[in-house]
Amino acid sequence: MDALGGFLTRAKHALALVMLALLLVPSVAQTPPEWWRDTTWYLLFVRSFYDSDGDGIGDLRGVIEKLNYLNDGDPTTSDDLGITGIWLMPITKAHSYHGYDTLDYYDVDPDYGTLDDFRELIAEAEKRGIRIVMDLVVNHTSSKHEWFVRSAQGDPQYADWYVWADENPNYAGPWGAPAWYRRGDRFYYAPFWSEMPDLNYDNPAVTVEMYNVARFWLEETGVHGFRLDAIKYVVEQELNNVRLLQNAPANREWLRAFNAYVKSINPDALTIGEVWDSTISVVRYVNNNAVDIAFEFELAQDIIGTAQTGNAKRAMDKMAQLLKEYDTARYAPFTTNHDMGRLLTLLGDNVDANKVAAGILLTAAGSPFVYYGEELGMVGGKPDENIRRPMQWDGTPNKGGFTTGRAWQPLGLFYQQRNVAAQTTDPNSLLSHYRALIHLRNASHALRRGEVVVPRVAGSSAVYSLLRLSDEETVLVVINTSGREVTDYRISVRGVALTAAHTPQVLFGAGEPLPLTLNDKGELTDYAPKLTLAPYEMLILRLGD
Repeated sequence: MDALGGFLTRAKHALALVMLALLLVPSVAQTPPEWWRDTTWYLLFVRSFYDSDGDGIGDLRGVIEKLNYLNDGDPTTSDDLGITGIWLMPITKAHSYHGYDTLDYYDVDPDYGTLDDFRELIAEAEKRGIRIVMDLVVNHTSSKHEWFVRSAQGDPQYADWYVWADENPNYAGPWGAPAWYRRGDRFYYAPFWSEMPDLNYDNPAVTVEMYNVARFWLEETGVHGFRLDAIKYVVEQELNNVRLLQNAPANREWLRAFNAYVKSINPDALTIGEVWDSTISVVRYVNNNAVDIAFEFELAQDIIGTAQTGNAKRAMDKMAQLLKEYDTARYAPFTTNHDMGRLLTLLGDNVDANKVAAGILLTAAGSPFVYYGEELGMVGGKPDENIRRPMQWDGTPNKGGFTTGRAWQPLGLFYQQRNVAAQTTDPNSLLSHYRALIHLRNASHALRRGEVVVPRVAGSSAVYSLLRLSDEETVLVVINTSGREVTDYRISVRGVALTAAHTPQVLFGAGEPLPLTLNDKGELTDYAPKLTLAPYEMLILRLGD
């Protein structure tokens, strides 16, 4: 079969595939669960978090031992981070250290422990008010997975489980890299890496199997949902004589049906999509329920850009755009993740700029994610191993409190200064900054669920401001994103009526704020809560209940 014929065949199958999925879930509403709106997430790489048995590799029991660092379950304490959701990078059996080339979708990687360990982790997390989602890699498997081995051998049961061609189609993958590789007398499609062949979802049996995988983890372990990896690429499609290798309509339909199936098992289960693309592309997955929420990559770039340059307009303009694009803020703000350079490295080792980025992130609408170690100022750039180094718990030479053995990767730079033990009692530390912001978000209905209004700021391009308002409270965020004092700035908000009774109260920051300045409509007009904002100063004010 030639390449064009193969794509046309798969396009014909796409409608049948969607119909199959809808038959499996005939009456399930695809309404996103509401709990995500109250959740602040922690992206955690099990291999690098904490080693409980001294073999140098982090494990699930290590995560259990360190849960109190993330959330001790007591809302009256403030020495935990306040995290209420965990995203675990892949924990299933895999060929590579990172876990994204799956060998067995139905078991935990033995480096990390057992299914019973995972069940215990979920139970212990729930005691502390933490929900857990796990990475689910639906686009591809390892080339060593039994399915692919049998498919390559021509086993009739698995022959069409991957994307094969009899002749080499000889075209590049979605980002221009080689995508087709020979195995025997056929060629298989693997745009991510020659050893990560793409599954063929135009074969209904593959879809049914992935549904079984989702059912297994939801029913057998109680996991609270899935972070779906690389979902731009799951289904390719030939449409109007154009070969679509990413973001195809059939791809979104497959995901919509998968999401509905997940809800049929557990209506409260959450799907979080990785669509590494522009906002315009991402919203197409969210607004038609292909996933419940999705990561906002452009927002991440703009938060970092504002923290790097001290130009607040970049982040504020993006916040305004998101208001127009998304249905009820169904996005996940973040700054960095396991595929990107560490935040402090990107910011030139400027801890104050990291605090600015954290302030914008943790007061934004949506469901924010913090990459493990960013709250400590861990550093590193590509290759990926350097941004996935062991967590820095203390300054123990060569071990950093992560292990009693030899760590699977060396500790990062500055681990003897930038670790939990060194920062936990320092009120000015980066860790204390993240803790205070997350606890404040947890306590504030407006910061978690409130509407967003982007004020107009005159006089200084360095001042970032956001208004969050709910029936319970109104909160104003003001940040000097630069390393310079700001003395001439004025904040105005149209369309929101306040009164003189709305006395500003400091929730975060220092000093006594000035009274509000309102026009005859009660709108905030040319307001400056302090005459001078110090470099990188941040204020969060409650403007009355």
